[in-house]
Amino acid sequence: MLIIRQNHVPVDPRVRRELYALLDAGYRVDVLCTRGRGERWHERDGAMRIIRMPLFHRRGGVPGFLLEYLLFFAFALVAATLLQLVRRYRVVQVNTLPDVLVFAAAIPRLLGARVLLDLHECMPEFFMSKYGVAAGHPAVRLLGRLEQAAIRFADHALTCTEDMRGAFVARGAAAEDISIVLNSADETAFDPDRHPERPPDGRFVLICHGAIESRYGLDTTIRAVGRLAGELPGLRLEIYGNGSQTPVLQALARELGVGDRVTFSDGYVPLDALVAAIARADVGVVAIARDRFRDLTHCNKMYDFIAMRRPVVCSRTASVLSYFDDESFAWFDSGDERALAAAIRALHDDPQRRADLVAHAARRAEPYRWVHQRRVYVAIVRDLLGRPAAPAVREPAERSGRVHAGR
Repeated sequence: MLIIRQNHVPVDPRVRRELYALLDAGYRVDVLCTRGRGERWHERDGAMRIIRMPLFHRRGGVPGFLLEYLLFFAFALVAATLLQLVRRYRVVQVNTLPDVLVFAAAIPRLLGARVLLDLHECMPEFFMSKYGVAAGHPAVRLLGRLEQAAIRFADHALTCTEDMRGAFVARGAAAEDISIVLNSADETAFDPDRHPERPPDGRFVLICHGAIESRYGLDTTIRAVGRLAGELPGLRLEIYGNGSQTPVLQALARELGVGDRVTFSDGYVPLDALVAAIARADVGVVAIARDRFRDLTHCNKMYDFIAMRRPVVCSRTASVLSYFDDESFAWFDSGDERALAAAIRALHDDPQRRADLVAHAARRAEPYRWVHQRRVYVAIVRDLLGRPAAPAVREPAERSGRVHAGR
């Protein structure tokens, strides 16, 4: 197989899970992706080979993104074509964004490879959310048409939630052409039994991780900490990740007088270090800013907290509410710092409530666990190959490395 992804691999969490599921099932997998600073351009490990393009993300608005997409598309198109002549891939999987990246698999498809499209995002809604434009904007309509062309080009498609599939179907895709593989945590990495909890020390630690961008509601979380500072002297907030909002949020914490209570990691950290930090925390916070795009998606970090048996305070979005009930998380309305502060205070005061949330979320998430989702994913690949019988999948090995929590 060949996997194409315009992101860092195996840092990208969804591609990382899929990649190791394929390796555990006995597949040989090549990956074309971007190269992060400090990463090698070529990496081989047994049946896995990764080839990286030195394309570093620079924030420059729509023109910058279009240039990055164009450069990586050209790289992927040429590389996939040349590699297909040598490797004879049976399946080429393309992970979005952008949707049009699937056409980089054109020559492999002509030469007999099946094409699997993994739709990480709904690109029209993503564009509306990121750039603040309406559904009738010409660029949004164009993205919708390109999305549908990409789905028709692929032999099959995957996406992350039923809500996302519904959006694709509403724009014209056939529901039977799109399968669901949820963004659940890889429990070989997110394993609470390998990481001890923090012994009582008078602190109450909140944790957030992933991209540090405005859409993740970290400003709301810091403001909630500011509201509670006077009544909860042991309250701390640890933020792990990287992004454009880091200096803005650091300034906000200082302005609110909680600069000593809010700590930021120095960028993304090794996966084992992140998992250990989650194990030491008391509560995980997922404060997603609700909008049309976020009402369709799930956040990786939500599943990470569930796997690590941490209670979760979560903002209400339509898709999360369609999968989890009132007793799974401590809920609050997106952007409401008062409600978030009240939820944190209630969990601080009630250890039994924290334990009940952990137990209920685990029961609710049982069918969503990666141990089940990985079987769905591997079965889809085998079906593309015309091999419907289940393979003898090896038990997954423990994973380590660097983390990119993305959504």
